[in-house]
Amino acid sequence: MTPQTDDQKLRLAHERAQQLLEQMTLREKIGQMTQVEKNSITPDEVREHAIGSVLSGGGGNPEPNSPQAWRDMVTSFVEASRTSRLGIPILYGVDAVHGHNNVKDATIFPHNIGLGATGNEDLVERIARATATEVSATGAQWNFAPAVSIPLDIRWGRTYEGYGQDTGLVARLASSYVKGLRGSDWAAPEAVLPSVKHFIGDGAARYGTSVRLQRLAQGDDRTMANAGVDDDMQKYLDAGAWTIDQGDAEGTDAWLREVALPPYRRAIEAGALNVMASYSTWNGTRMHANRELLQGLLKDELGFQGFVVSDWEAMEMLNPDYPTAIATSIEAGVDMSMVPFDYVRFIDTVELLVEDGRLSLERIDDAVRRILAVKIRMGLLDEPYDLPYISVVGSASHRSLAREAVAASQVLLKNKGDLLPLKKASLSILVAGEAAADVGLGCGGWTISWMGSRGSITRGSTILDGVRRHAQDCEIHHEPSGDGSVMADVGIVVVHEEPYAEGMGDRHELALPSDQVALVQRIRKRVDSLVVVLISGRPVVLGEVAEWADAIIAGWLPGSEADGVADPLFGATRYQAKLRYLWPVDQEHYPLHPFGEAQGVDQVVGAAWPIGFGLETEALD
Repeated sequence: MTPQTDDQKLRLAHERAQQLLEQMTLREKIGQMTQVEKNSITPDEVREHAIGSVLSGGGGNPEPNSPQAWRDMVTSFVEASRTSRLGIPILYGVDAVHGHNNVKDATIFPHNIGLGATGNEDLVERIARATATEVSATGAQWNFAPAVSIPLDIRWGRTYEGYGQDTGLVARLASSYVKGLRGSDWAAPEAVLPSVKHFIGDGAARYGTSVRLQRLAQGDDRTMANAGVDDDMQKYLDAGAWTIDQGDAEGTDAWLREVALPPYRRAIEAGALNVMASYSTWNGTRMHANRELLQGLLKDELGFQGFVVSDWEAMEMLNPDYPTAIATSIEAGVDMSMVPFDYVRFIDTVELLVEDGRLSLERIDDAVRRILAVKIRMGLLDEPYDLPYISVVGSASHRSLAREAVAASQVLLKNKGDLLPLKKASLSILVAGEAAADVGLGCGGWTISWMGSRGSITRGSTILDGVRRHAQDCEIHHEPSGDGSVMADVGIVVVHEEPYAEGMGDRHELALPSDQVALVQRIRKRVDSLVVVLISGRPVVLGEVAEWADAIIAGWLPGSEADGVADPLFGATRYQAKLRYLWPVDQEHYPLHPFGEAQGVDQVVGAAWPIGFGLETEALD
């Protein structure tokens, strides 16, 4: 018998979904269209309402936060869903955007900005495969990744979630990531559904257009309260939080199709069966209300046969009247709605909208058919299968892969006198900076909690660990604040951004803080040669630091295996990664990107280093 193609399998899944759809009540259909955050629902309520999906938001962790506790938590929801009237299992979703990053002791890979610097499709596919294995080992089947944004303004707090300002690169790596999450087949036990996001043009949101602060000012922003950042909110607002994210994007249809669309096309060609809609607008229309793009472009023109999921509470941004907002979103093409808190209100509202004729039953059936077809294609309606061994989470082989990715992602921006790679013999080395020995700073946002944090938040290694491993015969000193008096042959100063996520990471300026500039200046006076390593989620204006340093390395956000930063530093591997973003020389040239007149940029000026730049070295014998 000739094996079935992917298209044939999906077509059969849609046919089976139609048969199941004919057995469902309206409430059961709406339940399938509902996605709820795990802290707002119990397993019994999942069964009672025939809920379609449960998710863990950023930091939505069990207690204790361990791989086994995750597996127990997710399994309790999945098993409850299987005991509903029709036994349709949920899809459990997680934000595993750089490894299974909410799970303590999972492998945390470099954020996408670092993977983009490698340009390595095979590496990205292997990382996605490892991530899928760790996610599926905890029982989850859906990953809200990859982000395929093309960030135009690097002040945006989600810049590190984008592979780069190179459409072709992003399309290739998006395809590789989808293939990695899939593995051998979507119905395989270790396959995880990707959510390609955020459709479409989210990276083109303009500075000063975010409206999120309006909700915060009204005092009803439960999402911010849920994130637990109230005490530090004013600090973030003063720095520029929520000035870009979820804002307005403007552009021509040609720009949308030539720059923003190709990664989605490639991801769908690779088999992606879910797309997440963007909070942002396109030429004044909120994407969750944009039928022309969600239904017309994505589903009709591209022929997308999967389903569209909303972003967190995004429908409520469409209209102050809740029923109108929900009706608008569903009619525009949103199939599953992420309603983290008030899911009963959502179900009741949609039911009334159908009964009142404001939402057509045909549109409801189309949405549910798509959701069921994906579940069927993934084998979720078949007999339960054995999950991977829980011991795969944070396994040695995955950590080795992460270290390989870290080493491959380092971009060498300056190398005066061929200082790097360092020759180990008889060196005295002074390592300075808090980030040199801090796992949390190396991981950045979306790590254990939504915003990430400093400290030993999960098992991992540090840059200092890597230096000590490579230079065991050298005299090594570590000064987190650089306030000692030791003189050394070489100084390695690690400067950093504080962890952040989404709009909380929007900034007015991207300069190194004055205390870190002062740190570099102090160490410069005490060493013969100076290496500066920048741990950040985007290019940062270096100012005088760029002149003081003999070597400069963009280390990005390396994740839990940050000791890999030291591999090319000491010649165990090569420097060969390249910039995928324009790097600003000062604060006067934002937004800085290569797309001509988009966002008012007439030409590429003000770049310290261009896209494609990256010095290369050879590995030492």
